[in-house]
Amino acid sequence: MSMRYLVRARVKDGCQQSLMKAIERGSLGAGSVAEGEYLRNMNEARVCADQTVRWVEVCYCPTPLQEERPYWEEYFELVKVQDAHDRRKCRDENGSEPWACGDCDCTARLEEKLKNTGNPFLEQPNSSSGNLTR
Repeated sequence: MSMRYLVRARVKDGCQQSLMKAIERGSLGAGSVAEGEYLRNMNEARVCADQTVRWVEVCYCPTPLQEERPYWEEYFELVKVQDAHDRRKCRDENGSEPWACGDCDCTARLEEKLKNTGNPFLEQPNSSSGNLTR
C-alpha cells in the first residue's frame, strides 16, 4: 500500500546546519530505501508563515512514514502528517492500480498550491544549498 502525505515539520533547534550539510552532501536519508526521495522532498519543501516546513511525500509503508520517520526526526519535529488526498480516490488504495503513487498526479493541485505558499526551504537565509538536481 502507498499513499501521499502532506508533512508539516519544524527544523529542530541546532539542526539547521547539519541538515543543510546532509542535503549538500546528498547524504540525507542515506541507508533508507527511499534515499533519493528525501532530497526531492527538500527541493520542493516550503517554509510557511508559521515556520513549518511542508512537503508532499510518497510513502509505501503500512504506517505513515514508518520507514522514513527516523531519518526525518534526526532533523525535524514532525508536527503533522496527513493524507494529501482522499484515500477513496487513490488508485493504489482501491486496488485499481498497484504502486500508482509513484507516478500519480493526484496531489498536483496541492503541490502547485504549496509552490505558491511561503518560501522555498532551500532558499532560506541559513541555506547555501540552492535547488538540488540529484
